[in-house]
Amino acid sequence: MSEIVLEAVLYQPENMSEMDMQTSSFARSGSHPRAVAISRTQPRGWTGRVYEPLAPSWRLVQEAKSGAIDEDEYIRRYRAEVLSKLDPVRVYADLGDDAVLLCWENSGAFCHRRLVAEWFEDRLGVSVPEVGEEGGAKQARLGEWTGCPTPDIQK
Repeated sequence: MSEIVLEAVLYQPENMSEMDMQTSSFARSGSHPRAVAISRTQPRGWTGRVYEPLAPSWRLVQEAKSGAIDEDEYIRRYRAEVLSKLDPVRVYADLGDDAVLLCWENSGAFCHRRLVAEWFEDRLGVSVPEVGEEGGAKQARLGEWTGCPTPDIQK
């Protein structure tokens, strides 16, 4: 119990600095020394860290990109299928408070990395902005996905 309390104290907003966690895309920040991929796939030749527990399933990605589900359904399912099964304190500690969380979508496009940022903000009270965006990036609608490769599955 004391470990959890101690970690919660460490993540209070007043303890945040310019070296705190951020989100970005592979295109913008893929060479960042603190980059951590949270996507189902990574660019060819990727040698950086990967944190698979935050990656959406291929099925969820495919349904979103094909238009089979809308943004609200994607958010609901990502939270239910991924975030609800994880402990935000443990995930934040695993990633490191100075990690730059990466996936494929360009800044401003609808993306699960911003859902992860909101999850940390809601659960831990920390700010997780998009690299280069004051106050975090605004998300576009689901139909504006641009960077994530389309999965080739038939499930």
